[in-house]
Amino acid sequence: MGSALMAGWIDRGTAPGDIFVVDPAAPALPQGVTSGASIDDLPRDFRPAVVVLAVKPQVMDTVVPPYASLVGAETVFLSIAAGRNVKSFEHLLGSGAAIVRAMPNTPAAVGRGITVLFANGHVSDVQRETCQTLLSAVGEVAWIEDEGLMDAVTGVSGSGPAYVFHLVEAMAEAGVTAGLPPELAMSLARQTVAGSGELLAQSAETASTLRENVTSPGGTTAAALDVLMAEDGLARLMTTAILRATARSRELAG
Repeated sequence: MGSALMAGWIDRGTAPGDIFVVDPAAPALPQGVTSGASIDDLPRDFRPAVVVLAVKPQVMDTVVPPYASLVGAETVFLSIAAGRNVKSFEHLLGSGAAIVRAMPNTPAAVGRGITVLFANGHVSDVQRETCQTLLSAVGEVAWIEDEGLMDAVTGVSGSGPAYVFHLVEAMAEAGVTAGLPPELAMSLARQTVAGSGELLAQSAETASTLRENVTSPGGTTAAALDVLMAEDGLARLMTTAILRATARSRELAG
């Protein structure tokens, strides 16, 4: 996700020289981006406008504390780590740190993601705007004022791409059951979901209207929707799944 963000920033005009990556693995980076193995490699007197925390949640307790030396009114910490709340970062960085918690999703890799942001009380209006600009490079951005909603955001959009990918798998499997060759069934399912998503993105119509437009009374689509929209159909199953993901997000956040 960090790499996707960086690529989006550069595509939007951020100078590579304005980016410093700290990564002990020494990854391949775009030309002009500087890097180091640890915070000790940062240039002397370097005061970043934004510190993006893009590492696995389970290593945050080890990785983050040294960055407390960068806490100041001019620096905002932007976390894209799932399941780590603002309070946990205030514990690691100090109660005065300006922190924005972000929940992006994987379509950010192709510039079609959506990210939800929450800011603590130390984040200025300018810093909010900066964080929004950075995340807008990989898709749409929305803000919440109640951090408690982030668990539901995780359940819907953070984990949501996996639901869509599984829908493709299920459609392809059903196609095979109906008699299609596996390769053709997967191709049909994959392109149908991808194309429908693009139609939804480009259309001013609601999802309900688009569904109705393709559904002829008494036709094949209506026959399938009688199953999917039954009382125990897809809506109930999806609600159960998202509530389960939401509850798990709360558990992981402690």
